[in-house]
Amino acid sequence: MLDAESSSLLSPHAHTHARGDRKPLNPLTLLQRQVLRPAEALCAFNVRQYGGGLYGVCRGAMPSPVPVSRLLPKDLFPSVETGACSSPLFTHGSSLHPPVPRPGRCSRPWASVILWEHLRPMGPVGAGGFGSVYQADYMEQSVALKRVHNSTKNQLASRHSFWAELNAAHLRHHNIVRVLAASTCVPSLPWYRGCLGAVLMELCVSDLQQLIYGPDALQESRCVRYAQHVTNGLRFLHAHRVLHLDIKPANLLLSRDDVVKIADFGCSLQLDKGEDTVSASPQLSHVGGTFTHRAPELLRGGPVSSKADVFSFAITLWQLLTREQPYAGDRQYVIYAVVAHELRPNCDTHAVFQGVRAPVYRGLLSRCWSAQPQDRPSCEELLELLPVVPDT
Repeated sequence: MLDAESSSLLSPHAHTHARGDRKPLNPLTLLQRQVLRPAEALCAFNVRQYGGGLYGVCRGAMPSPVPVSRLLPKDLFPSVETGACSSPLFTHGSSLHPPVPRPGRCSRPWASVILWEHLRPMGPVGAGGFGSVYQADYMEQSVALKRVHNSTKNQLASRHSFWAELNAAHLRHHNIVRVLAASTCVPSLPWYRGCLGAVLMELCVSDLQQLIYGPDALQESRCVRYAQHVTNGLRFLHAHRVLHLDIKPANLLLSRDDVVKIADFGCSLQLDKGEDTVSASPQLSHVGGTFTHRAPELLRGGPVSSKADVFSFAITLWQLLTREQPYAGDRQYVIYAVVAHELRPNCDTHAVFQGVRAPVYRGLLSRCWSAQPQDRPSCEELLELLPVVPDT
């Protein structure tokens, strides 16, 4: 719930403060005072500026469970000197854009306001541990809408999932899904019940999971091209100190132009400047990523680096090449075997490991899923190691 200062901003008589004739607090000042509750101050500002009626009602604005500096760069949370930055998207031509910032306002490539009356959810696209994705119509454009669920079993993890989604929101790269808007201010409607927040993203047409295990042919050259797309996206993320930590086929989306885009940053972490590793909190370390693709150091709950994404990339590349599941058996058995006995997917029986490029693939995978992170290649090295496969 909003505190008294926040609630006063929601009142139609906000110019008269609830505790007397004091001058009401500037929403930005409120934002600065609520260090661990940036969403509530942002919500109050959004409602006063753009809200009203049903769509201006904020349900349970969500606090950030971790220090803001660990999730988002400073330019996404304004300082007292820069003023508040909060604005809806606008349409220009056939696409949506955040407005050009006014002088004295901070700049970011996504909006912190969702105009709910212009959003029309449609069919479901996918679901994960902490959220569901729907196709939606927003301001006459097709977008992807992600609802982050309020998990009753692990509320801290579900809150982290929402804020982590914004780790790469400020980045723009053709191999990363673009975030358009995000808000923890959701309407008081039955459809949003149990929703901690919402993220609007560019809409893609499919993902590698559907492609790998679908009926259509998948040529080797296409697999390698997709692997290059993923590597390029990861190289860009790592250059900006963002660790994805959940690379797998279902999180690698395909655009209409057949370009792979990295999505779902709910497990991601931000490296501090000058640091090569980061540790997740004990409450969150066990929920990061999918166990079949998680690096051994992540499964153990230890510090992780960009090399954890390289490990997950290797499992994904193996799936692309073989179109098989990496492991069979009980979850706990697989986790134990990966950590204690260096269990890895089979590189002997499939036809791709019998062909002319078999030594290249075996050597590449062996390095990428090495038990020791320092023995794995960087993404720059990966681009050099991937073979050149001509189209057939």
